[in-house]
Amino acid sequence: MINIRKLEAELWESADLLRAGSKLTSNQYCMPVLGLIFLRYAYSRYKKVEEEILKNRPSRGGRVIPVEASDFAAKSALFLPKEAQYDYLLNLPEDVKAAKLKNKAGHIMTSLGEIVNNAMQLIESQSEQLTGVLPNSYTDFSDEILSELLRIFNNNSLDEVGGDIVGRIYEYFLNKFAKNIASDDGVFFTPKSLVKMIVNIIEPKSGVLLDPACGSGGMFIQSGDFVNQSGMNANSAMTFYGQEKVEYNAQLCLMNMAVHGLTGVIKSGDEANTFYHDAHNLNGSCDYVMANPPFNVDKVKSESCENAKRLPFGMPSVNAKKEIGNGNYLWISYFYSYLNDHGRAGFVMASSATDSQGKDKDIRESLIKTGHVDAMISVSNNFFYTKSLPCSLWFFDKGKSKEIKDKVLFIDARNYYTVVDRTLNEWSEWQLKNLNAIVWLYRGETKKYKKLLTEYHTALDSKKPFDKQVRELSDKVKALRAEAKKAVENAEKKDKKKTQVEYDTKLEELTDILTVAKEANWLYEKFGDGVYADILGLCKVANRNEIKEKGYSLTPGAYVGVAAALDDGVDFEERMAEIHRELLSLQAESNDLMDAISQNMKEMEL
Repeated sequence: MINIRKLEAELWESADLLRAGSKLTSNQYCMPVLGLIFLRYAYSRYKKVEEEILKNRPSRGGRVIPVEASDFAAKSALFLPKEAQYDYLLNLPEDVKAAKLKNKAGHIMTSLGEIVNNAMQLIESQSEQLTGVLPNSYTDFSDEILSELLRIFNNNSLDEVGGDIVGRIYEYFLNKFAKNIASDDGVFFTPKSLVKMIVNIIEPKSGVLLDPACGSGGMFIQSGDFVNQSGMNANSAMTFYGQEKVEYNAQLCLMNMAVHGLTGVIKSGDEANTFYHDAHNLNGSCDYVMANPPFNVDKVKSESCENAKRLPFGMPSVNAKKEIGNGNYLWISYFYSYLNDHGRAGFVMASSATDSQGKDKDIRESLIKTGHVDAMISVSNNFFYTKSLPCSLWFFDKGKSKEIKDKVLFIDARNYYTVVDRTLNEWSEWQLKNLNAIVWLYRGETKKYKKLLTEYHTALDSKKPFDKQVRELSDKVKALRAEAKKAVENAEKKDKKKTQVEYDTKLEELTDILTVAKEANWLYEKFGDGVYADILGLCKVANRNEIKEKGYSLTPGAYVGVAAALDDGVDFEERMAEIHRELLSLQAESNDLMDAISQNMKEMEL
């Protein structure tokens, strides 16, 4: 997360450069900057894949056979011609005009803008789905600004941060500079945690995957990774379809997929408004549907929705103006309707939709009676990057086994997460696996659960009981903290900082291992060697009669109850030390801000 924050700060710096050096609007400069980030990220992936290809590369006449575009295609990666590689652009001669470099068409280029435009064209020639998608307005910027932007984005954080980075950065721009683009209620980037949770529970293997509100393509990227990690090739096994009303988002989706070596059919604009159009004619044909649609959209034209069909349970409430006041149950109906007779769906939805009344309740009752509602997960506040709102994850499965056909798994995960900072929460990799494990046990997939226990023992390099490991590691952390305090106090003044850093590194490593042990113990103390059990305050499997008694509510909290308050196992001294460090950090930020304000006041001569 630190790397992303650092990158965001540098993006802000780049935007300042653009504002100062050009007269472009935020909409106009958003895509060119994202294009440069795309180039840098594409280059990072290119180098990693190239390294893999060269590992066992045969040689001829004592020379290693050069890599080709087909080698990268086989690895589901984007091939970059030399003139489109980031280091080539960084190391151009200062006097570009004098270098007499030629573009793709053979014409001499006279500015850095032309060279970057040419790089984009060369990449488009490598990927049919990118044709006409990448920015090509770099001649609008001076060579000085472009050169500085290239330098800004040349940092290691882009090599280290995985996942849907383009979407994350895009949202940063929306939030800071182009709020008019994000004016539609409920339009915001889907956090990686939620995307991974959806993909992990859906378990895509092969077939047709549709995201009818695809944004920057995070569902496709994560699904591709999931399929590739299972030993198959995502492009061969899956067919990706997307709809996205906002054309900016669709461009980013195609860029994002290309960077990850994925191909797909993405439609955008009015024809891709999912409320009114099934742009790919996929109703009843999808193996998988995944989405984070805009929540609580109003003023949706009811007649257009009715004409578009995909409403197996009828229309939500319509007002006198023939408008639907809340589009949540349109989305829910569409997702169900797109599935084939064994399809699975997973999507993010406003928490209010789990027990909304009126026509919504009637639709929900009909949906529950199909037996195809699989699981419901409540998510806490602060999972979204720019919005502080709770949500729910819904899962449908038309191919449920007979044993659970009449049942729904409810998980209340509102108290289970990792705090990233004061405004952002997420699920760690181990927490994602633990929540996934509950679903496995509900489905009777005990082998997967036992494999996870083995994974924990391997990560901890010990077969001791998890609770014992937690106690031992906690004692070690406490002892190391005391040792660090003494060592720093006794160190020479010039060595204090170095000593502190050395111990901080050791403490961080040991604390990370303790965290893994705590997560292992959290899971094992609830489900032992692999037997599902309803856990008060966490999970409950309810049958259809129980759901009927609750008024056909799908709110997990209505079923799981509230767990008794227990000792949370937090080390008081450890937590106080964390709070103290956070207060010091906030105080430093405050001091810096006051200095900046004071300096500004002086400059304004006030």
